[in-house]
Amino acid sequence: MNRNVFLLIFSIMLMTACKKKSMDEFDMVNKWQTTYLKVEMPTANKSDSLKVVEDRFDHNPERIAQSQYFMDGTFSAWFLTKEGKQVDRTTGKWSMKKDSLIVDFIYGWKTVTVGYKIIPIENGFKGISKYDWDNDGEYDDLLTMETKMIKN
Repeated sequence: MNRNVFLLIFSIMLMTACKKKSMDEFDMVNKWQTTYLKVEMPTANKSDSLKVVEDRFDHNPERIAQSQYFMDGTFSAWFLTKEGKQVDRTTGKWSMKKDSLIVDFIYGWKTVTVGYKIIPIENGFKGISKYDWDNDGEYDDLLTMETKMIKN
């Protein structure tokens, strides 16, 4: 899988959700599913044109991004297929610093660290991150996503 596509998709899996709460009440420890994603890349692959990727995942997608965050500061993320199988599982570490989620994971031989501003919303939260999602060397790409808690 293309590194840029993997990082973009992986970021979908990283976000979490909970009932609308203040950041003081916010808790990452649970299972989560991405419900919305938008990535704006103003210099997509070093061009002068804007590229936008956006999806609400409400038209029976092939795969749905899910994740689980644990109390020990680790997480696991995967895609759930239409057949109910978990595929492309990865693991890493996470931490919260004020209103920011910081995730670390290894992709290939490289450690990737990404931060997301967390905004609680009803049944989840919105995550916003500025990162080099198109791998053009510029940390100018804006990712916005929403998630919901997976009820067991």
